[in-house]
Amino acid sequence: MSRASRIDDLAMGVRFAVTGGRESWVRTTLTAVGVALGVALLLAASALPNAVSTQSARGAARTFSAAGNPVPRSDTTLLYGQAGSEYHGNGLNGYLLRPDGGHPVVPPGIGAIPAPGTMVVSPALKDLLGSAGGKLLRERLPYRITGTIAQSGLSDPGELYYYAGSSTLTVATGAHRIAHFGGGPLSPPLSSALVVLTILGCVVLLTPVAIFIATAVRFGGDRRDRRLASLRLVGADIRMTRRIAAGEAFAGSVLGVLLGWAVFLAGRQFTGGIRLWKMSAFPSDLAPVPALAALISLAVPFSAVLVTLFAMRSVTVEPLGVARQGATRPRRLWWRLVMPVAGLGLLLHTGRITGTAVSVNPYPIAIGAILVLAGLTTLLPWVVEAVVARLRGGPVPFQLATRRLQLSSGSAARAVSGITVAVAGAVALQMYFVGLHDDFDKNTNQDPSRAQMHIDADYPSAARARQMIHAFQGTKGVEAVIGTIESYADKPGGDPDPNAMGPWPTTMITMGDCPTLRELAHLPSCEDGDTFVAHVEGQKEMNAWVDKTVRPGGKLNVGRDAKPVLWTLPKDSPTVMARPDPMGEKRNGILVTPSAISADRLPQAQTRALVKVDQSVPDAAEYVRNTAARIDPAMRVWDLTLVDRDKQYASIENGLLAGAVATMALIAASMLVSQLEQLRERRKLLSVLVAFGTRRPTLGWSVLWQTAVPVVLGLALAVAGGLGLGTALLWLVGKSVTDWWGFVPLAGAGGALILLVTLLSLPPLWRMMRPDGLRTE
Repeated sequence: MSRASRIDDLAMGVRFAVTGGRESWVRTTLTAVGVALGVALLLAASALPNAVSTQSARGAARTFSAAGNPVPRSDTTLLYGQAGSEYHGNGLNGYLLRPDGGHPVVPPGIGAIPAPGTMVVSPALKDLLGSAGGKLLRERLPYRITGTIAQSGLSDPGELYYYAGSSTLTVATGAHRIAHFGGGPLSPPLSSALVVLTILGCVVLLTPVAIFIATAVRFGGDRRDRRLASLRLVGADIRMTRRIAAGEAFAGSVLGVLLGWAVFLAGRQFTGGIRLWKMSAFPSDLAPVPALAALISLAVPFSAVLVTLFAMRSVTVEPLGVARQGATRPRRLWWRLVMPVAGLGLLLHTGRITGTAVSVNPYPIAIGAILVLAGLTTLLPWVVEAVVARLRGGPVPFQLATRRLQLSSGSAARAVSGITVAVAGAVALQMYFVGLHDDFDKNTNQDPSRAQMHIDADYPSAARARQMIHAFQGTKGVEAVIGTIESYADKPGGDPDPNAMGPWPTTMITMGDCPTLRELAHLPSCEDGDTFVAHVEGQKEMNAWVDKTVRPGGKLNVGRDAKPVLWTLPKDSPTVMARPDPMGEKRNGILVTPSAISADRLPQAQTRALVKVDQSVPDAAEYVRNTAARIDPAMRVWDLTLVDRDKQYASIENGLLAGAVATMALIAASMLVSQLEQLRERRKLLSVLVAFGTRRPTLGWSVLWQTAVPVVLGLALAVAGGLGLGTALLWLVGKSVTDWWGFVPLAGAGGALILLVTLLSLPPLWRMMRPDGLRTE
């Protein structure tokens, strides 16, 4: 047969798809909708590299490098001070600006440096400040809004960001003088374990999409094949009918690609208002990589033709009907094991991966994971067929369901193949996350039960330090403040001997009231005016260093400048053992109460406040941050946590969670479309059963059983495949499995999703179970 004839057959199939009447349009529409959902998600995935790079570029353009020599003051320089904070769990990035001259450099996204007492804000921050939920934040930012930051100055549309003008900012208060923006510190390279995690995440999220697209092009196959039998009566051969069927699939997939582009372009206009796990993007950021977009647009129709031709090999279309080989010829197992075994073999052949991203070859990892997950879809039909062939007896609904599965198990397996792959990938991903947990989640040794917030401030004035502590003690929602004034002191005697070995003896003086000092050391008793020498258990060298600096009755230089300021440590100062403070630190040195030494004699004191809040008071933490902002807008407040999570690890985890939401939404929608398509195929059969007196609840339960049996088998296969893939990936990075039961909630979520889809399909099922469904033309 000539090439022109083959093209004519495909063209005939295209015409049947668009001009074949109501049935053809319904089938084409179902195919187009299914393909469109997958294409839209693939296009979104192809846009992620551009979104990440553009966001990173905008973030780098507004930063500066503090390394190198100090910048000399000029007409174009400005002082730049951090004033970031947090509000209701969301980061608030703020900066104070003070120009040195008349033509200062300007951060990206704003036209001019705001005047003192004014600020320019991001649109998201402006909306928050104008809402009822921003009342406390308005108290923290007592600046008049004079403008908004443009997109070029923001990382994402949901970012809370501002620049405020200041007339008091100085280098002495911690500000930096800069001559230009950009050139800030680069992010450190990803470790090999995080590279593998990123690759696995992409495979896990996108493989179910590709499988669903391959399933969607086969919607309506039973009715289409029966109609092709009529073409055999007018002279069409088997090969011609296959090409016509491929043409119909091609038409539906092309419409799906066009509809997918429309869904993607329309959907990205709403991305600015959607924020998942603190992540969002400007619509213009979601620009697909041209090469990937072209590949998706061309590969989907081409794959639709190949999938249809391959599927038609198991279907014999005769002039008097359609025979499917699956009912008479059992599926073979050996070739279905090739893909998952080859995938695991490729992963294990890669060898151990250590070091940085440079040492990671992503291709064998990605291909191996794809082969394992895709191989599950080839195993699932065999598993379903092998199990349902042995099912006998049971209630009438169960018998109806098993008989239907025995006659056509392939469509049931295809319906749950997407969720099978998704759950298998999620199990592997969960195992990998748990295996890496200890490497990227560090125990801080902090104790949030004793204090929840930590504030540090460098104050040359002890009076201001005391005011700071008193301000926090009087803040609403604060139960207690562990407030200390700390200063270095050294052994009297001036500069150390140039010929002496080692540094000059130095220690730390920590001033606090008795309740505070009891949080720092085990005290026999304490009254105002007492002093103590603190040692740390097990640190003999450091304890000896404290004693070398000063002993009870000796003098200590607390001035720390050219003019010594001597102070005598009382002879009756007992030696006590330090205890961990809420930060997990043990401090040795000299502990003093306020009456023991005047804080004014500590000219270079540092103030530290550990704040315990009343958890029952709403927004207690925000009141503390507001107090800190009133004292000093640049004062930083940290939350105490038991675990400190690596930022790169957390960013990847958030991205995968956001992607998982999109993938699961696609799978839910695709399964609903697939379920409706199967019900439409069986509409006449259901009508016949109702006409002969079958009770509707019986039919309803039979449909549920038809879904439940493949689901259980698919989830069991997914758990086995996911455990195998997760174990292989952990072996790659030198880790072992720490949790074999992490699949339980994931399998439960997959089962719940399928149950939800099944329940949503019951109303159309009820409408189809009517005797008038037997009418035909």
